[in-house]
Amino acid sequence: MDVSLIVFIGLTVLVASSGAMFKPGDWYETLNKPSWRPPNWAFPVVWTVLYVLITWAAWRVWTTAPREALPLAMGLYGLQLALNAGWSAIFFGMKRMKLALLELGALWLSIVALIAVFWPLDRTAALMLVPYLVWVTTAGVLNRAMIRLNPEAEPARA
Repeated sequence: MDVSLIVFIGLTVLVASSGAMFKPGDWYETLNKPSWRPPNWAFPVVWTVLYVLITWAAWRVWTTAPREALPLAMGLYGLQLALNAGWSAIFFGMKRMKLALLELGALWLSIVALIAVFWPLDRTAALMLVPYLVWVTTAGVLNRAMIRLNPEAEPARA
């Protein structure tokens, strides 16, 4: 196996561990949720597929793109990974739904930018990120609905 692929897999596992460290828990279970929210079992299934696609897309670009294109492409890849990991910490760990929504907006923009940068380098890799963008869009709508349905759920500010 290519060492670079192992590095990409390792980065993805590190980011995915944020979801394992900051689980929904009792706080989340007590919140009002929209009727259209996906069932709890769907989240790890969907994220597993998305993480495979994200990893594969980035590795494709890493192995095929011109070296001069890699700083921007991999910089955006790293940015979206960091923002991806941050959402669980903010929403579930800090219980700050409004801040999580702002952070999710930054994640969404970073994914759009990543698709745009990947497109001329490897269209297949760019298209592999579209389900991720759709899921994060859905997560944003869900995050916003949770704020609307639970206006008193955020902890008091010190």
